[in-house]
Amino acid sequence: MTAVLDYEGDGIVRLMSMAEEDWTEQELKDALGHAIMLELATIPPYATALWSITDRDNTAGVYQTIREIIFDEMSHFGLVCNMLTSIGGTVVLTNPLTVPKYPGELPGGVNPGLKVYLSGLTRESAKLFSDIEKPEKPLAFALDGNTIGAFYQRIANVFPKYAHLLTGQRQVTFPLGAKHGAGNDIVPMNTIDDVLKAIKIIQSQGEGTECSPENPFPGEPGELAHYYAFKEIAEGRRLVLNPKTMRWEFTGDPVPLPPTSPVARVPKGGWPRKNDPNSPDQRTAQLLDTFNQQYSGMLRALEEAWSDLGSASIGTAIGLMAAMRGTAQQINGNKLPADPRFTYGPEWLFVQQ
Repeated sequence: MTAVLDYEGDGIVRLMSMAEEDWTEQELKDALGHAIMLELATIPPYATALWSITDRDNTAGVYQTIREIIFDEMSHFGLVCNMLTSIGGTVVLTNPLTVPKYPGELPGGVNPGLKVYLSGLTRESAKLFSDIEKPEKPLAFALDGNTIGAFYQRIANVFPKYAHLLTGQRQVTFPLGAKHGAGNDIVPMNTIDDVLKAIKIIQSQGEGTECSPENPFPGEPGELAHYYAFKEIAEGRRLVLNPKTMRWEFTGDPVPLPPTSPVARVPKGGWPRKNDPNSPDQRTAQLLDTFNQQYSGMLRALEEAWSDLGSASIGTAIGLMAAMRGTAQQINGNKLPADPRFTYGPEWLFVQQ
C-alpha cells in the first residue's frame, strides 16, 4: 500500500533533488499528489482575503482579480487530479497528514522559508500571495529561489516516460472555461498531449511567460498572470512596460484596496476556545465550527468525485464552497475581544466525521 504523503514533509524537495531518469512510476504519482496539495493550499488564504472584502456588489478591480485567480486554482486542482487518477493513482484529501496547515510553509518543502497564513486582504497578504506564485524568471525582479513552476516543469519532463500508463479512468470534467477563460475547463487526461497542455496552462496562468506578464488563458483580455496580478495589489500600482528601458515596472495607475473587514491572522490550530483573551463567544464559536464542517464536507466531496461519484460530488463541493463564503462573512463581522481593531476569520480546519 502506498504511504500517504505528508503536507509538512519535504517530499517535493526530495523529488527535485533526484535525477529525472531516476523517477519511477511511484515518484511521478507522488509528485502529482504533492501538486494537488499545492493547488489546494492556495485556496484558503486567497479565499479568506477575498471574503474579507465588504463591498460585495463589487464585480471589478481587486475583488474580481482575486476571484478569477481562485477559479484558476480550482481548475488547476482538477486537472492534476485527473492526471493522477488517469495513471492509476488515488486522490487523498481527507487524511490528517495531507490537509493544509496554517500558518506554515507550503507542502513538500517548496519555496522554503515562506510562511503562509490566513488573514484579511492587505498589501502584506497580497505580497505573500505573489511570493506563492513567484516565477523562476520574473520579468520585474531578479531570479530568486525554487518555485512551483519549476516543480511542474520536472513533472512535464518525466511524464512522457510514463505516458503508456494513461488510461482515462476516474476522470472528472467541468466546464469552467465559459466564464473563466479557455484554459479553465477541467478536461480528461487521456494522452500525453493532454497532460503537457494542462501543465503549460497551470504554469503560465500562475507565472506568465518569459516574454509577457499576461495570462495567456484569460477570462478577460489583458488579465495578468497570478504573480503579477497579486504584485499589483501589493505594490498599489499597475504593471506597465517602460518604453525607454523596455522593462516591466510597477509604476502605472494606482491600485486601491477595496473596503474590507480587518480579519486578523488566524493562529495555529485555530482560535482558542477557552482561557484566552481572544476566545470567541458561543455564537462566533458555532460559526467557526460550522465553517470547519462545511470545509471538511467539501474535501470529502472532492475526494469522492475522483473515486467513483464524479460530477454529482463536484456539485456538492461547489454548493459547500458557496455556503462557506456566507459563513466566513458572518465570522468576519465579529471583533476580537482583546483587540477590537481586528475581527475573527475562518480557521479552515479539517474535522473527522
